[in-house]
Amino acid sequence: MWKKAKKWRDDSGDGDSGVPAKLAKTDSDDRNGDIVVCELSKSRRVTVRSWQGKPMVDIREFYEKDGKELPGKKGITLPLDQWEILRDHIAEISEALKDHA
Repeated sequence: MWKKAKKWRDDSGDGDSGVPAKLAKTDSDDRNGDIVVCELSKSRRVTVRSWQGKPMVDIREFYEKDGKELPGKKGITLPLDQWEILRDHIAEISEALKDHA
């Protein structure tokens, strides 16, 4: 159902450079029924979740504490309308990235 994400090149210097993005759809075993769509790197993932009854796309860094992976402060949560705007501009973003490569 989900397409496997391409390998992500990360130049942020956080040590995740070259870590392959993996398909990581879960059985909604997360405490809130969140669905992990893909891992962008070792510590970053895209999750679809519900907040106050509204669907959200969450792109967030995670950290490990006491053997558990927990969401960090670094990230962004997009409501459905903002996600759709971003999704509709993917081709333009990709084209702009070519100009800066």
